[in-house]
Amino acid sequence: MKVTVIDYGLSNLLSVQHAFAHFGAEVELTNKPEDILAASALVLPGVGAFQDGMAGLGSLDLIEPIRRKAGEGTPLLGICLGMQMLFDESEEFGLHKGLGLIPGRVVRIPDTDTEGNPQRVPHISWEPLIPAGGRSDFSGTVLCDVAPGQECYFIHSYEAKPAKEEYRLADAVYGGRPVCAAAQKGSVVGTQFHPEKSGPVGLSIIQNYLRLCER
Repeated sequence: MKVTVIDYGLSNLLSVQHAFAHFGAEVELTNKPEDILAASALVLPGVGAFQDGMAGLGSLDLIEPIRRKAGEGTPLLGICLGMQMLFDESEEFGLHKGLGLIPGRVVRIPDTDTEGNPQRVPHISWEPLIPAGGRSDFSGTVLCDVAPGQECYFIHSYEAKPAKEEYRLADAVYGGRPVCAAAQKGSVVGTQFHPEKSGPVGLSIIQNYLRLCER
């Protein structure tokens, strides 16, 4: 299986490459539109600010190729900032347009918990994954091998909130509020946590994404 990882200058690419190579995937690293248009599976990783991420994609003329491939049903996995950019827009440092592949908006995690007490933002911790979108477990999703309550590693200040509950795969809870941890619309999947840094749970997600790509 060949996976094309999109390099736009804001990613920890080595850990992503190693995670996919662990399952025998051939990893192509690219910043060229023609490679994206020829891809059979795409990964959009990323760290940093939303505006910088979209600017990086735009400067390389990658936005429309990504949208086109997603519209054709090519599997696309967004990780961390990559997940946020799958959404319509973000309010981080102003209002900025995203790729518009999953309806919804990226909003700041509140500085206080549900009882009004200060909470740390950015949020950095291991958190349990909770089924969302009306699910009782993760069956039928890329999280199918994850038991509810297993933990993944998070580091973020903003939450990508899907416009429809059906797009939410999993939540974490921070400050008494559910925070969207994973979302999916068709063949477009996003994880707010780092699967490549989350041990066996994260690796199982990457393995199931590869299975999705092979269908």
